Amino acid sequence: MSYIKIQLKPGKEESLKRFHPWVFSGAIDRVQEQPQEGDVVEVIDSKGKFIGYGHCQIGSIAVRILTFEQELIDFNFWKKRLQVAFELRKGLGLVDGERNNTYRLVHGEGDYLPGLIIDVYGQTAVMQAHAPGMHFVREELAKALVEVAGADIQNVYYKSETTLPYKADLGAENGYLIGGDDHCDIAIENGLKFHVDWLKGQKTGFFVDQRENRSLLEKYSNGRSVLNMFCYTGGFSFYAMRGGAKVVHSVDSSAKAIDLTNKNVELNFPEDKRHEAYAEDAFKYLDRMGDQYDLIILDPPAFAKHRKVLKNALQGYRKLNAKAFEKIKSGGLLFTFSCSQVVTKEEFRLAVFSAAAASGRRVRIIHQMTQPIDHPINIYHPEGEYLKGLVLYVE
Repeated sequence: MSYIKIQLKPGKEESLKRFHPWVFSGAIDRVQEQPQEGDVVEVIDSKGKFIGYGHCQIGSIAVRILTFEQELIDFNFWKKRLQVAFELRKGLGLVDGERNNTYRLVHGEGDYLPGLIIDVYGQTAVMQAHAPGMHFVREELAKALVEVAGADIQNVYYKSETTLPYKADLGAENGYLIGGDDHCDIAIENGLKFHVDWLKGQKTGFFVDQRENRSLLEKYSNGRSVLNMFCYTGGFSFYAMRGGAKVVHSVDSSAKAIDLTNKNVELNFPEDKRHEAYAEDAFKYLDRMGDQYDLIILDPPAFAKHRKVLKNALQGYRKLNAKAFEKIKSGGLLFTFSCSQVVTKEEFRLAVFSAAAASGRRVRIIHQMTQPIDHPINIYHPEGEYLKGLVLYVE
């Protein structure tokens, strides 16, 4: 077992000794020979002592550590990691075809597979590589996955055209690695049904990370007038309907998203007149709406994907939440979220606090929310905690 060695500058191994899985380019002193992007490399400290093996790549994150142990990175390595991830989901009760056939099987660093995402919809797993190293082993990963899952997964769809670093120029193409179209585009989450489009939809076709927060919303929906902003597939909307909401309005700037929301509502609540959907810009809708809602959901796309735009993102969160505080009825509930990884919990909370203070409303936090159990956070990699949310009571 011999891999190209990457040696660190003195003192730059400290975070790795605490098992943080990233090696930044500025920490590297010298390289034994130039590896190809996506190769497995051996990381050593300034004295030549072994630290770990990982995938190298171009960019500020130069190496994503796969293991801190001296073990071979081969098919059995991938199979073992996938086995652990699958058993965790089974143990959490998520692999249940009748009530729940939709879950995240691999969550990158949270499952010790940095740069890899796998979501499961019925018998189809949708795999996304966010690092070249995972792209190059996609066939091995797919084979290992179906061996681990058995009859539970029969199709593996690869969807990485837009997630791999563009500088790598890997020519990735979306398509089935194993199996084919299983004609099952209906996801089941907590007994509710969703149309899933893993071929053309955003991410892997559905946002599975709000499952537990949607269930929480359902408990508070009875008798309320609900506004679901940035609704995408309408997930929060039909949880609210099942919870007994008297009216639910879904808003998204994408007409395709609104079409999908309407189809999903019809799938669960055919001919239910409580729901209406609008293809409109969020801020324009908030400007023109009255004070008709006493439960508002703000679940926007990531306002910041890197720290260079963090200031603008925080201003966006303040502006958006300020408008909701201005319009929501007294005694209303605001479910507000950020899915931007570079925005910390403290920064998001401060942005919402600033919006509340500017509104002059009395506001109390009644819940603090995060990502669900199938999006585990590696305790040594706090950056994996990307989803944060608040439930606020507004007087």
